[in-house]
Amino acid sequence: LWQTEVHEHTIAIKAIDKQSVHQICSGQVVLSLATAVKELVENSIDAGATNVDIRLKDNGVDLVEVSDNGRGVEEDNFVGLTLKHHTSKLRDFSDLTHVETFGFRGEALSSLCALSDLSVVTCHESSHVGTRLVFDRSGRLTQRAPHPRQQGTTVTLQQLFSTLPVRHKEFQRNIKKEYSKMIHVLQSYCVISTGVRVTCTNQIGQGKRSTVLCTSGSPSMRDNIGALFGPKQLQSLIPFQQISPTDNIKEDYGLNGEELPKDLFIISGYVSQADHGVGRSATDRQFFFINKRPCDPSKVSKLVNEVYHMFNRHQYPFVALNISVASECVDVNVTPDKRQIFLQEEKLLLAILKSSLLAMYETGVNKITLNHKLQLSGSMYASPPNPLVSTIILLKQISPGFGTKTSHSNAVCPGPAQKNMQSFFRSSEKINCPKPFLSFPGRTASESAVSPLKTSLLNKYGHSSDVDTDSGLSEQRSTTGTPETLCENASKLASPDSVLDEFGVKNEPHNEPAVKVLTDLEPAGQELEAVVGPERIFSPEAKKRRWENTLSEQTQVPCPGAPDTTSGLFDRHVSVHKKTQPLQFSMTQLASRMERLKTQRREEIDQEPKYRRFRAQIKPGDNQSAEDELKKEISKDMFKQMEIIGQFNLGFIITKLKSDLFMIDQHATDEKYNFEMLQQHTILNGQRLIVPQNLELTAVSETILIENIDIFKKNGFDFLIDEDAPVMERVKLVSLPTSKSWTFGPSDIEELIFMLSDGPGVMCRPSRVRQMFASRACRRSVMIGTALSVSEMKKLVVHMGEIEQPWNCPHGRPTMRHLANLDIISQD
Repeated sequence: LWQTEVHEHTIAIKAIDKQSVHQICSGQVVLSLATAVKELVENSIDAGATNVDIRLKDNGVDLVEVSDNGRGVEEDNFVGLTLKHHTSKLRDFSDLTHVETFGFRGEALSSLCALSDLSVVTCHESSHVGTRLVFDRSGRLTQRAPHPRQQGTTVTLQQLFSTLPVRHKEFQRNIKKEYSKMIHVLQSYCVISTGVRVTCTNQIGQGKRSTVLCTSGSPSMRDNIGALFGPKQLQSLIPFQQISPTDNIKEDYGLNGEELPKDLFIISGYVSQADHGVGRSATDRQFFFINKRPCDPSKVSKLVNEVYHMFNRHQYPFVALNISVASECVDVNVTPDKRQIFLQEEKLLLAILKSSLLAMYETGVNKITLNHKLQLSGSMYASPPNPLVSTIILLKQISPGFGTKTSHSNAVCPGPAQKNMQSFFRSSEKINCPKPFLSFPGRTASESAVSPLKTSLLNKYGHSSDVDTDSGLSEQRSTTGTPETLCENASKLASPDSVLDEFGVKNEPHNEPAVKVLTDLEPAGQELEAVVGPERIFSPEAKKRRWENTLSEQTQVPCPGAPDTTSGLFDRHVSVHKKTQPLQFSMTQLASRMERLKTQRREEIDQEPKYRRFRAQIKPGDNQSAEDELKKEISKDMFKQMEIIGQFNLGFIITKLKSDLFMIDQHATDEKYNFEMLQQHTILNGQRLIVPQNLELTAVSETILIENIDIFKKNGFDFLIDEDAPVMERVKLVSLPTSKSWTFGPSDIEELIFMLSDGPGVMCRPSRVRQMFASRACRRSVMIGTALSVSEMKKLVVHMGEIEQPWNCPHGRPTMRHLANLDIISQD
């Protein structure tokens, strides 16, 4: 019986009808507007065209038309022009390794027939009049008629994707994004197609036809780049210079000891300079080609950006690189759009690229010559030094071992008290010293004497100091001593007592926080900041001395005759009368109540899900999994239901939701709320420019800016728009946003345009505006160490349910983590 049922329900395997196969496969060949235009442009270039004209209507929704002046189509090929797998570029599979044309499968025109209304007007070089051809969905020729046309071919697509209702609706809804991607793909063909004049125009509704991009047909890639992106882009480019890979880089890629082929790859093109400000805020202008075929080599792209970030970490380079390699070493038949390519000897290519880019950038203008020579006399002109500071510098010049920590092996005369000397100077935050006595221009005669502090040290350690009274400047003359003298001087210098005694300072324990150095020349009164810095650093001996001083202070016997300050330190005895009253209490009732609560809680647990919802631990390695769990289990309305348990360590709020405990960072969560409020509601004020600035934007960028002008105005930018002006001159900047120390410019505009090309109409901010808002949000938020009331903690928690992404602050700090589940703890 079971076998019979199976036999009755068995479905026979049959071949799919050709029409269904054609439609299914066509949808995999042409995926987007960019793919459709790409296929037609490739056909024109393969036909030897020197002039290619692309016309769009309503960004390509209604019409796509590509015209060229190529060889045209012969009359014998009219029937097979749009049939599946019919091509003139390939005869058998072995030809694939030597194919040099863009197309070779014979699928593009056939697929376009299945997805749109396709017609062709062509005139072969051997014909005197053109012919108009109309095809059905299967690619069969249905109409042909004479049509006036010069040599070349025009292919027209109407209502693209109209045969696929879902894709057609999606195509119309995302047409601006599709249009931007198509322009970027078209730009890659414009860059590499030297000697070919490419023009693209677009017409919206019944409006004026506008030029989107145009090249002049120059034989130079550099000229094509200038025609597309303007002369400003050319100023920041340097030609790629190929060198052989270095031994270190060969070793990194495991190429040592191998017989590497020579001249296998020839790389040419242009990249951005590594100077800050000439790069791009995104990777929107990076073009890679293999044998002049546009492609997306992910490893090559990643390597170029990584090397560039070694010299300019905040920007991305403009890249236009063509890699020439033997056709038998390349496999282009990988994906339908042919942009993914497999290469032989790929490691060698990466090694060549890395070595060449490093050599180009390291020999550039990114090196700064530093002058490490210390000129003590020259520094005296800038600001008069304090005698104590000058003395320490002088001691370091006389003896390199002064104030430094040397190993036992390389010390001339090791002294155990070097750290004591250092700690002595560091232990005083402010030292009362006499005013400096070195002469400076513009100072009085009374201040023009040489510091006795410095003179005594020079004389003591074998150096003489002569004073030129005419110039008022001290000139230091040093004599070379014997090794014995140096050793003796160094041993004296290593002892802090000898130095301190020299200046009249006794090395005794001090109860005051400062050390006073007095001279007979003038009274103390000038305060000197700490020599080493505001921090107080003590050696172990100094710490021990301070501890002994503290004990001596605590056990100090008051001097005779001193007022007794301890008499008022004790309170008098006060009698307190407390009123008590017995309370009614029943242990039996308490036990029964506890039992009822336990039963009620068990019932609640039985009704809850039996799986463990939070498994991530609180550690950096689990940050992503913890965030994913919170996104999955916590909804925005749950924050209002959370019960405040209390505040921990004056920095974290402990909350409870059912049986789960959570820890919330009070500063991070408040910062994220303030940040999103600033993002949504702040309108930056603009500063008008005296003269409008020409931005030299491409036609696509101008279109995106004009269509999203309100978003730019909310970010503080304002423009003067003249739609009748030529391309790259239609938009001029008249106002820039400013905010205190933050300034913005054209690079922020380009970043906004790139962001809007992916999500048109969506409010967004440039990265530098986000940084400014993050900084402001951080400063105005509740700080760690602030005690909060229950209502204040509740307010912070409720705010988390009012923002889009409450899991991290703008600087990446987590706002919330799961602590424990009380049910699991009670079961244990």
